[in-house]
Amino acid sequence: MHLQTILNRVQRHKSFVYRSAKFREVADGLALDVTLAARANGRPRCSGCGCQRPGYDRLPDRSFQFVPLWGIAVFFVYALRRVDCPQCGIKAEQVPWATGKEQTTTTYQWFLARWAKRLSWQEVARVFGTSWNTVHRAVTLIVLWGLANRSLDGITAIGVDEIQWRKGHKYLTLVYQIQEGCKRLLWVGAERTAESLRQFFGMLGKVRTAALQFVCSDMWQPYLDVVGAEAGQVVHVLDRYHIMAQLNRAIDEVRAAEAKRLKRDGYEPVLKHSRWCLLKRPEHLTEAQSVKLQELLRYNLKTVRAYLLREEFQRFWTYHSPFWAGRFLREWCGKALRSRLEPMKRAARMLRRHEELLLNWFRAKGTVSAGVVEGLNYNAKLTMKKAYGFQTLPGVRIALYHRLGNLPEPKVAHEFC
Repeated sequence: MHLQTILNRVQRHKSFVYRSAKFREVADGLALDVTLAARANGRPRCSGCGCQRPGYDRLPDRSFQFVPLWGIAVFFVYALRRVDCPQCGIKAEQVPWATGKEQTTTTYQWFLARWAKRLSWQEVARVFGTSWNTVHRAVTLIVLWGLANRSLDGITAIGVDEIQWRKGHKYLTLVYQIQEGCKRLLWVGAERTAESLRQFFGMLGKVRTAALQFVCSDMWQPYLDVVGAEAGQVVHVLDRYHIMAQLNRAIDEVRAAEAKRLKRDGYEPVLKHSRWCLLKRPEHLTEAQSVKLQELLRYNLKTVRAYLLREEFQRFWTYHSPFWAGRFLREWCGKALRSRLEPMKRAARMLRRHEELLLNWFRAKGTVSAGVVEGLNYNAKLTMKKAYGFQTLPGVRIALYHRLGNLPEPKVAHEFC
């Protein structure tokens, strides 16, 4: 079977035929040049308007890199025709295997982009003998195509969070679709501001925004304000992870202050190496940490009182009724405010201010899970690490949409990976 026969089966181009195929020596091994020619009755298409136009002249041979064959670099070689277009002027013809002035075929770009979901971009470039910039252009191609062809209908639950992408408090606002059966990244906004989230609702449109039923976020006030103004009909659920993180932060402040006081006053450093004993859930403690925690609980320390308050608050998530959960929350906040532990008092005041949003966790009845948002955030951070090499916001957006956007892909005659 000839190579031309295989190519006609997996990568057939209307109005073009595969002619000869020959090897040539390159710096890192062999390359295979496959020559293409236009059919005798085929008229070239203008690359500007896409209409068939009469030929003008022919350019020198040009190579377009194709998917490697058995580790051998493959190139399509074709002499582009120029057309005399009354609308666009003298233009190079449009060819079906590449776009614009790209030196790689569209098929090869999709091939690289699919591998870039599995490996780091630098590793993809090394394995397939190309450059990081070529991989970046390939990923950009499929992301832009996917964003233009994705459907935003049927979105009923979204999660809003932020991640740090550069040092110096450089944040991104990320919006995910988190309903059952579809979990994907919908929006990447610069900074964690009200304007960033407002741009998402502008992109979503009023009709789709009105169809939203649930929104999950942390207690960042700009997010709360925008969701209330743009999607007031939703059940706004506060992220359980961030609520418990606030309590853990309060415990850590109490522990650090008390450890300094004990050291200053000459007492035994009982709080030394106790941080993770107090912050981790009991079921996740190592054997040594469990022993350390049991020793700490025998002391009458402010840190122990803060820890017990946090553990008591865990009962809040076991309720089923918003009424009884609200009653427990108010009693707990009263107890925390009387504890004379300033970090715990601040946390209690914060919870009291957001009582209605906290109780939405029960009104949602498990329909949405904030854990999904945290899982997607972890993958977002991993994606930025795997795609290292960019320093710009557009590059970050492309990498995140590529990995987490669940973007559509065109149907092709043959899948190469």
